[in-house]
Amino acid sequence: MPSRSHPKPRVAAVQAAPVFLDVDATIDKAVSLMARAADKGVQLIAFPETWIPGYPWWIWLDSPAGGMPFVQRYHDNSLTLDSPEFRRLAQAAKKHRMWLSMGFSEKAGGSLYMAQALFDDQGNVVQTRRKLKPTHVERTVFGEGDGSHLAVMETAIGNIGSLCCWEHLQPLTKYAMYAQNEQIHVAAWPSFSLYRGAAFALGPELNNAASQMYAAEGQCFVLAPCATVSKEMVELLCTDDVKRQLLLEGGGFARIYAPDGSPMGTPLPENEEGLVIADIDLGMISLAKAAADPSGHYARPDVTRLLLNKTPGDRVVAQALPGMVVGGELAAEPASPLTH
Repeated sequence: MPSRSHPKPRVAAVQAAPVFLDVDATIDKAVSLMARAADKGVQLIAFPETWIPGYPWWIWLDSPAGGMPFVQRYHDNSLTLDSPEFRRLAQAAKKHRMWLSMGFSEKAGGSLYMAQALFDDQGNVVQTRRKLKPTHVERTVFGEGDGSHLAVMETAIGNIGSLCCWEHLQPLTKYAMYAQNEQIHVAAWPSFSLYRGAAFALGPELNNAASQMYAAEGQCFVLAPCATVSKEMVELLCTDDVKRQLLLEGGGFARIYAPDGSPMGTPLPENEEGLVIADIDLGMISLAKAAADPSGHYARPDVTRLLLNKTPGDRVVAQALPGMVVGGELAAEPASPLTH
């Protein structure tokens, strides 16, 4: 009897700068990168954190008051779900018959969120999620996600999950993903060019190690797209010599890792835009799982367990009270908790 076949998609992690604070031009660039990937036979492409319309670097360079000139522009160029701009991404995925993971700033009502969307190769939205907890000064711009956004999606090319940036330094968040039998993980990063030489924790060594360790801990493939900081971004944001030392051009360190943590594909120089491409074989996962499955045979649930609350964090829930007329009908009394 032949052994079971496993998906073997060709995947790509993007290393490129967005057209900063320009949603339409950045989507144009994304579509161009997708076309380039399609020519190379890529079936899944992953973009960096908040690639649309770019990561708000000014929050690390100035006071909240100093960043106010960018606020309206950032809101205006953030994506609303099911907007014409959002649908352009779906159309590109369908045109190129390519799975797409996109990092973007999501605008919902009056708030922004650090979001990721997964589209299938027919242009269908498989998942949208939000970063569970924005990091440090990111909380001056973005709101929080909830437990429903820690989800791994079963797809035709494998079980796919996504996290942003320092979510990969949150042990319980990672374990929640591992426990859902994740096979392909998108670890989206904004760039490693901030505070170079002054804050090792923000640099490429530690953060690529986080992506690599995620692959080894979860025994899954990890695509780690990483944006670059363009000359235009530096000219716009770094208005004095001090700021120019804090945010440098480049910072692109896109990587792909196998389930044993080994690097895959050919890395690019940090100032170069392009794709890191690898052919993956989901059959490799069983070899890594045989050694250490953190939520399976290598777990000790009698000693430690994780409580995962997947309830959506809706701020407003429309609920009819008993006796209230809704749609011409009388709302029913709630069932007794003892009713079976």
